[in-house]
Amino acid sequence: MQNEKRQNILFVATMILMSIYLLWRMIFTLPWDQGFWNMVFGILLIAAETVTVLTTFELFLQKMQKKHTQLDFPNIAPEHYPDVDVFIATHNEPVDLLYKTVNACTFMDYPDKQKVHIYLCDDGGRPEVEELARQFGVGYLGFPENTEAKSGNLNHALSKTSSPLIATFDADMIPQHTFLMKTVPYFLVPELTEDNRQWLLRTEKKRSDKSKSVRRRLKLGLVQTPQSFYNPDLFQFNLYAEQGIPNEQDFFSREVNILRNASNAVAYTGSNTVISRKAMEEIGGFPLKTITEDFETSIRLQQAGYITYATQEVQAAGLTTTTIQSMIKQRIRWARGILQSLQNTRAIFSRKLAFWTRITYLSSFLYWWSFFNRLIFIMAPILFALFDFQIVNVSFWQILIFWLPSYFCYSMSMRYLSSNIRNQRWSQVIDTIFMPYLIVPVLLETLRIHERKFKVTNKKKVADRQWMTSLLYALPHLFLLLLSVAALLRYVHGKYGLALFYSSIIVFWLVYNMIALCYALFFMIGRRAYRETERIRAQEDVVIQSKENHLRYEASTVDVSEHGIAMYVSQPIYLPSKTTISLNVKTERYEANLDAVIVNVKKDGEGWRYSAKVQPLSEMDKRQFMQIIYDRKHSLPEQLNLWDTAYDDMVRNVQKRVIQPFSNQRNMPRIPIRCPVVFTNGDRCTLRSFNFLFFSATDFQGDTTTGGLVTFYTKSNIEVILQHTRKTRSRRDDMLLSVVNIDDLAERGLIDQMLDDLMQSQSESATGD
Repeated sequence: MQNEKRQNILFVATMILMSIYLLWRMIFTLPWDQGFWNMVFGILLIAAETVTVLTTFELFLQKMQKKHTQLDFPNIAPEHYPDVDVFIATHNEPVDLLYKTVNACTFMDYPDKQKVHIYLCDDGGRPEVEELARQFGVGYLGFPENTEAKSGNLNHALSKTSSPLIATFDADMIPQHTFLMKTVPYFLVPELTEDNRQWLLRTEKKRSDKSKSVRRRLKLGLVQTPQSFYNPDLFQFNLYAEQGIPNEQDFFSREVNILRNASNAVAYTGSNTVISRKAMEEIGGFPLKTITEDFETSIRLQQAGYITYATQEVQAAGLTTTTIQSMIKQRIRWARGILQSLQNTRAIFSRKLAFWTRITYLSSFLYWWSFFNRLIFIMAPILFALFDFQIVNVSFWQILIFWLPSYFCYSMSMRYLSSNIRNQRWSQVIDTIFMPYLIVPVLLETLRIHERKFKVTNKKKVADRQWMTSLLYALPHLFLLLLSVAALLRYVHGKYGLALFYSSIIVFWLVYNMIALCYALFFMIGRRAYRETERIRAQEDVVIQSKENHLRYEASTVDVSEHGIAMYVSQPIYLPSKTTISLNVKTERYEANLDAVIVNVKKDGEGWRYSAKVQPLSEMDKRQFMQIIYDRKHSLPEQLNLWDTAYDDMVRNVQKRVIQPFSNQRNMPRIPIRCPVVFTNGDRCTLRSFNFLFFSATDFQGDTTTGGLVTFYTKSNIEVILQHTRKTRSRRDDMLLSVVNIDDLAERGLIDQMLDDLMQSQSESATGD
C-alpha cells in the first residue's frame, strides 16, 4: 500500500512537472524569429515531445487504477465447468512445431476432459496435419479453399463447432497444463455470488434483482493471457542479453495490456485466449478485411458491450521470430493492421465505446508515430550542432530549471510504470532500431493506403549471419551515427572551460542518441545461432544407468531441450564415451525414458555437468518429455538487470564479438589429482589427472617402457592395470597411461571406490608434504 501511494505521488508530480515543461516549451521556446525552416523543425520537435509525454500520461492514469480493475478469480465446482472448443490455427507451419502444441493441449487440466474438444484448424488442407490430428485423437478442420487468412480459418471452425467457450492458440504457442483452469472460471462470475469466501450459483431471484449496469459490467467477452516466449527474442540474443533483459514484447503483454483493464481496451493478441462464443456470434465472427483480425476482434467485442480482460500470469509460451527481416515484416504488419482496425471500427470516435476506451485507442494510434518522434529526437541535436539550425530558443539555465526536474521524475516514473520490465533507455533503443522501417508504412496506412496481404511470420532459425543483409538493414542507423559523431566533434571543437560546460546538454543529447544507435548496429550485425532447439533451465530428478556395466547414478537436470539434456552430479561418474546410456527423467506430473550419449563434460562449481544428446524410447516417452520441457515457466528473465548500464552492455557486446570463447569438447571429466603411486614392479610416478580412461603422470622412476603394462593397488586393494603410451598431455614430461581394466572395474562396481581411494591418497600425500 505504501509503495502504491509513493508511486501515485510520483506519477502526479511527473504529470505536473511535464505539463509545466511543455507549456513553457510551447509559449517561450519556439524560434519565431529564426526563419521558416527553423520554425518548422521547432514545431516538429515540440509536437514529438508532447505526443510522447501524453501517451505516457495515459499509462500513468491506468496504472493508478490497476488495483481497482482486477476481477476476482472464483472457485468453481467441477460440475459447473462448461464445454470448451480449442482451436489451433495453422497455415503452413511444420508438423513438428504443431506436434508440441497439440500434445500440450491434450495434457490441459479440466474437471471433465470430455468437455474439452481440440481441433487442428488447417487452411492448408495438408494430409500430414490431418494425420497428426488422427495420431492425437483430436478433431481436424481442413479448409483449403480459405481466402480470408486466419479470420476465414477461425470462422470456418466456429461454424463447425458449438461449445460456449473457445480457446485459441497459434501453431507455436504451447499451453501449460493449468491454462483452462486459470481462464475459464472468469466466464462464470456473472452466474456466481461470493458468500463468506465461498462461490455459489445465484438463484433466479438474485439474478433478476441485479441491476442492468452490473450485468453489463460482468458481460465478459474474452480473457487474454500474456504472450510469452521460450526462446530469446532478437533483442536478447543479438545483444548478448539473454540474462539481462526480458522479452521485448513482455512490456505490452505483461504490463500495458494489463493496464488496459482500467479502460476496457484490452487487446486480443490472437493466441492464449478464451473467448465467449455468444460474444463472437453477436459481432458476426472474426472480422475480415484486416491484417490484424485479433486486435479488431477485441474492439468489436467492446463496442458490443463486452469486457475484454487481461490476466498477468503466463499460461502459454511460443517461438518468437529469429531473423531481423521477419521481425521487421512482423512489426510493419502490426503497425498497418492496428491502424487499419482503428479506421475500420472508428474506435477513437465511436460512441459505442466509453470515453477512456477511446482515449486508449488514440494513444494506440499515436504509439505508432513514436518512431517518427524518435527520428526527430535524433535529428534535432544534429541539426543544431552540425548545421546551425536554431530550433529551440532557450538558455542553459532555463533548461536546467524546466527540463531537468521533469526529465528526472519522468525516468523514475517509467520504472514504476513498467515494474522493471522496461526502462526509458531500452524503450528508446527499441524505437531506434525499428524507426527507419516503420515511419513510411505508418504514414501510408494513416493516409488509408492499405496493405491487406497476410504474411505468416517466419520463426525458423537461420544458422549463418547473412552479413550483407544485416549490413543493409544497419545502413540508416550507421548514417545517423556518423552524422551524430560529426555533430559532436564540430560542436565541442575549440570549446574549453565554461563554454564546454554550457554545451553539456547538447553533448549529452548527442551521446545519448549515439548509444542507442550503437545498440542498433550491434542488433543488426546479429549473432550466429548454433543450436537448433532452445535450452530451458529445469531442475528435475534424473536416474542415469549404463547399459554396458549396469552402473546407476542419481543426478538432477540443469537444462533440457528437445534433443539434449544437461545434468549435474556432485562427483564425477564413469559413463563410457560414444556408448548409449539410459536416462529416466521424472517430475511431479511427467516421466520419460530416454536413450542418451554423453557429448560434453565440464566442471560446474563444486560438481560436474554432463551434457548428452537424447532420444525418447517410445511415442509416449516423447510426449512426456515434450511436457517436461515446455510445461513450465520459461527460464528467460522477467525483469531488467538494474545493475547493467549502457557501458556494461557496450563492453559485453564488443568482448563477445572480438574474443572467441574456448570450446571444451571433452566427453569425460578431467579430475585433477596429485597422487604418488608405486607399481608392483617397483617403479614409481606421480598421477596428475584422471579421466577414467587415462591417467596423466610425471616424475617416472624405473624402467617402465612405452607399451608396457604396470599395476598398482589402491588403499582398498583395488587392482589398477595401466599401459604406458607414447602420448603426452600438455607438456612433454606429462605422459598418458591408459587404464586397461576400466571396464572390469566398472562391471564390478569399483569405480567410485577407486576414485575415493585416489583422492584420499592425494590428501595423505599433501599432509605428508
